[in-house]
Amino acid sequence: MTINQKTKFYLNQFFIVLLILTFSCGKMEDQKNNHIESKGNMEEVKITLESGDSLSVQTPFVVREFDPYLNGEWIGNAVSYGCYRKGQAPGVVGPSKEEILEDLNILKEHWNLIRIYNADDDARRILEVIRTNDLPIKMMLGVWLAKETGSPETKILNIKNAMYAIELGNEYKDIIAAISVGNEAQVDWSYHKMNLNRQIQYVRAVRNNVPVPVTVADDYNFWNKPRSKNMAKELDFIVTHAYALWNGQTLDNAIEWTDRIFFEDVKKNHPNKFVALGETGWATTYNAEKTGPGEQGSLIKGKVGLKPQEEFLKIFNNWVNEKQVVSFLFEAFDEPWKGGGEASGPNEVEKHWGVFYENRTPKESFSNYLLTTKK
Repeated sequence: MTINQKTKFYLNQFFIVLLILTFSCGKMEDQKNNHIESKGNMEEVKITLESGDSLSVQTPFVVREFDPYLNGEWIGNAVSYGCYRKGQAPGVVGPSKEEILEDLNILKEHWNLIRIYNADDDARRILEVIRTNDLPIKMMLGVWLAKETGSPETKILNIKNAMYAIELGNEYKDIIAAISVGNEAQVDWSYHKMNLNRQIQYVRAVRNNVPVPVTVADDYNFWNKPRSKNMAKELDFIVTHAYALWNGQTLDNAIEWTDRIFFEDVKKNHPNKFVALGETGWATTYNAEKTGPGEQGSLIKGKVGLKPQEEFLKIFNNWVNEKQVVSFLFEAFDEPWKGGGEASGPNEVEKHWGVFYENRTPKESFSNYLLTTKK
């Protein structure tokens, strides 16, 4: 080999190595810049939601299977978790990480799947506590959405919530089992009812930018209507609410009613969709004097109290485990901020759906229920 040939040979080898290094570094740089590119895409999503322009659905639409399992065990007997104690409320004061850890250590003894209702700083702290402490808990994250018409402030909050959900959905995809984009925003009696197409925009914005299943939670009286099919086709699965107590049922027929609503009203209307029961429960106190259209004193016909809640827990949990219906009991802890907070009376029903008191001690109904399950 001549000197010129050697020179050409080594130059060729040099350029090959350089090309490999450049390609490898480029891939590494791409990986490093993923978050930066994601931020750029996020800005586009935000601008689109602000403008109201339509977002396209992912094509092809491949259903992401909702996976209510942890370490091979079914965890579909689940619970709704409101983290707010006395003096705390969403957007006002949230719990500390120490308080959240106390809560989750209580919950993990009974449930491994929890539901929360908004993507915010409190949700982030809950997720951080789960990860830091390696707790055996998965979460259905919520995005709180409300009617935007005539309220620019609400629109800003809706967009903020959706963007936060996208961020958390990517950062904690190992813990977040699904994201619910909106809660009771379509049923006719909702005080924060949204335009259907507008809520679908939020569904697409979230689903197009997270790897986890996306759903919408609403009352059965939306999912049993023909117009709900327009929403359902955008989702990986459906979450329905069905309260026997709120619908004038007594304990004697509470589970029969729940079963009929779930399978006949909702599942039959959406035969090709997985359906989860996102809320049901039995309150321990209510204001019977608060009467009128839509009021607790008029709608509630069944007995309310600790003993009725205990009986409901027994029959409901038997139904969940027998039918293997993914179900979120409403709820873990009493929440005094609800139903008007301190401005309303202490017997306001919205404050008393928990199976634990606000101070985190179990209600007698729950303690007695646990004793029967251990026999």
